[in-house]
Amino acid sequence: MNNLPKLAEIPAFNAYMGQGWGMPDRTPPVVPGAPGAAAAHRARLAAALPGREITVAAGHAPVRSNDTSYDFRPDSDFYWLTGCAVEAAVVVLRDGDATLYLPPPAYPGDPGFFGDAARGELWVGAAPALADWSAALGIEVRPLDEAPAAENPEELRRVLAELRMIKDDWEIGQLRAAVDRTVEGFAAVLAEIPAAVEGRGERWLQGTFDRHARTYGNGPGYAGIVGGGKHAATLHWVRCDGPVVPDELVLLDLGVEVHSHYTADVTRTFPVSGRFSPAQRQVHDLVERAHRAALAQVAPGHRYTDFHHAAMEVIAHGLHDWGLLPVSVDEALSEHGQHHRRYLICGIGHHLGLDVHDCAQSRPEAYQGADMAPGMVLTVEPGLYFHAHDLTVPPELRGIGVRIEDDLLVTRDGAEVLSAELPLGADGLEHWMSQTRPVSVQSR
Repeated sequence: MNNLPKLAEIPAFNAYMGQGWGMPDRTPPVVPGAPGAAAAHRARLAAALPGREITVAAGHAPVRSNDTSYDFRPDSDFYWLTGCAVEAAVVVLRDGDATLYLPPPAYPGDPGFFGDAARGELWVGAAPALADWSAALGIEVRPLDEAPAAENPEELRRVLAELRMIKDDWEIGQLRAAVDRTVEGFAAVLAEIPAAVEGRGERWLQGTFDRHARTYGNGPGYAGIVGGGKHAATLHWVRCDGPVVPDELVLLDLGVEVHSHYTADVTRTFPVSGRFSPAQRQVHDLVERAHRAALAQVAPGHRYTDFHHAAMEVIAHGLHDWGLLPVSVDEALSEHGQHHRRYLICGIGHHLGLDVHDCAQSRPEAYQGADMAPGMVLTVEPGLYFHAHDLTVPPELRGIGVRIEDDLLVTRDGAEVLSAELPLGADGLEHWMSQTRPVSVQSR
């Protein structure tokens, strides 16, 4: 086995492999509308940083283990500026003009055709030529080895993050599609709850959504959260290796990333049996009231933090009424208190777009300290998380976790809930489950 010949070094084999091939379809995989949107984005960046030469890299797929890698997903800033999703690519911008540098593919006649697993067509499939990419994207494309060193300084990341806060019409269309595919994915997951209860568990539901996302989009926009029972109280329960039990809740925090790499981010909490218990409904109703109070504060001219404070006020009053706060509501809500946050330690919203936590490199004064404006897309996601081992919580509430999350577009006169097809209230969720699931799950 150690004496196998290196095929690229055999002249006869090279000559043989270089002939007898037809032309495959080498159409670049470009999402309709992406090149035009990217050109407009480059113009916005040029206006923000006039006279600057800017270099942005697409990045590389991270290594999973040894010589295997995860799927490649381009850097979000790079895609926003190019509409191109090619690994190792680099774009250079000069006053709005762009030159894209790509790794040239290896075609028949080049030993890399069969010998290079990164760029040979026998390994990666039909690969567009640089000229094909240039025609598809409407920009100059040159070989990667001519590219200057890529630099993504902190200032550039900040400027791009703040520019990306305001979505244009094309981006909003992509986000609408991502939300629609996600709502459909929720229905697909609910249909599989009986199988999950029979023993396949949380991971079966996670896999169901991931399959849906890869079928109708680019894939899941982030590691999906499927929290059954006590796992619903763990904020980022991405292990998804627990059971799904009829008398408990299951929290689904999921999002489809469409082929343009824009993602949704939606959460609902469902009773596995199809009916909320009194204690589960009590928690869900309080979270719903907080959610509706927060939604009402999403509008142009409102402070970004307004919806956070509105939800927290409802949560604090509710917890106080239940006897769970050791202080008054006013003291809890003060900056020196925050006792209610024991059960809601996370933030309750964020910008949404190419990244699930979009625009995260922005300055605080441009993010949390800013006013909302038309074109912003954000999430609102209050919740309550009563861990099973939290002894400050009555036994009947321990192990209950509830989150409600919607995706909203700020409009000229208010906001549009993009994920409005999913019910909010407990009654609506029970009805939606009855219409979605083919088999009823009986309590044990």
